[in-house]
Amino acid sequence: MSFLNIFHNQVLFAGLIAWALAQTIKIPYEYLFTGRWDWSLLFRVGGMPSSHSALVVGITHAVGLYVGFNQPLYAVSVMITMVVVYDATGIRRQAGIHAAKINAMIDDLTAGHPLKGEQLREVLGHTPLEALAGIVLGIVVAQVCWLIWP
Repeated sequence: MSFLNIFHNQVLFAGLIAWALAQTIKIPYEYLFTGRWDWSLLFRVGGMPSSHSALVVGITHAVGLYVGFNQPLYAVSVMITMVVVYDATGIRRQAGIHAAKINAMIDDLTAGHPLKGEQLREVLGHTPLEALAGIVLGIVVAQVCWLIWP
């Protein structure tokens, strides 16, 4: 078995394509709402759609399509997907809310003082809508990969 067999792993590619599309879609989506192109979104977490959700759902759906929805591997994939999506919409989202509040406190403190604080990253997690968009994207990409690459 050769390492080059990895290039024949349809499940891996379904997930990677879903992730890459989600990261790429963030740029024009941001432009629609802000009027500016932010190419750094290609390498940042958070935003619409959720690349985390797209990646794990793309892999999970592809496992179901290629291996079978009644297989233990599919069940494991579903459980991992549930943890990742929960984390993206729950824990990381709350961390982003905390970062926003801390940044507001730093702004208040520094308004009258020479002390200047570094802003924390506020977009760490996803809204449920962002996660849902990533989930749908992951399913669509896995389905298309399965149709064109059986």
